[in-house]
Amino acid sequence: MTRKGTLYLIPNTLGEETDGNALSGILPETVAGTTATLDYFIVENAKSARAHLKRIDKTHPLKHPLQQIRMAELNVRTDKSRLPELLEPLLSGQDGGLISEAGVPAVADPGADLVRLAHEKGITVRPLVGPSSLLLALMASGLNGQSFAFNGYLPTDPEQRQRRIRSLEERSRHDRQTQIFIETPYRNDTLLKAFCTACKPDTRLCVATDLTLPSESIQTLPVAAWKKRIEKGQMPDFQKKPTVFLLLANLPG
Repeated sequence: MTRKGTLYLIPNTLGEETDGNALSGILPETVAGTTATLDYFIVENAKSARAHLKRIDKTHPLKHPLQQIRMAELNVRTDKSRLPELLEPLLSGQDGGLISEAGVPAVADPGADLVRLAHEKGITVRPLVGPSSLLLALMASGLNGQSFAFNGYLPTDPEQRQRRIRSLEERSRHDRQTQIFIETPYRNDTLLKAFCTACKPDTRLCVATDLTLPSESIQTLPVAAWKKRIEKGQMPDFQKKPTVFLLLANLPG
């Protein structure tokens, strides 16, 4: 019986390392070492994945030349009917790595369906330690880390978005639960203004931008304070930068 390979869930950085922000300060040595031994990867974007492997190669030489490493793309445009073929090398005994465009695979990431299928086919799945923007933001927010929910993207339609925010703010108040969101970076200002319009003045809102990067910024303020900043033209420096939003409503009375 052919031994099945292992699917390693390989974390990526949350952005380009600059100003001496070394890879070793973001990814554990064991993660870089394991990644360097593989010659098959399932990735969101082949070009950026190769750039990531080049960074790893500087400290942990790749077992095979980069041009000999096989890559298959898995992103939001990939038809689910193609998932089985992505796992064929692992079913034949080859180990492989799943790499997200940023952060950890299969969390707010199209890799989740592939991981589910790997389990169904009896393939061993091994998650490796690395940066998650969602957990880093939650850690640093000062909001409730005992109960939280990740909601992904909110509706783009303004009225639907406002209704959704109010609904989740009420859930936050009722369950004492931190609500977590992400947005396409060029719409960060629109989302911040939407929170300020929809939420109660005393609801606490955290804006966490460029986590782990030299330009990192994390601020938690009541919605009333954010509104005053916006009125004064003091928007956060988050335009076109990856940002996580978190809110926690206060109890009434």
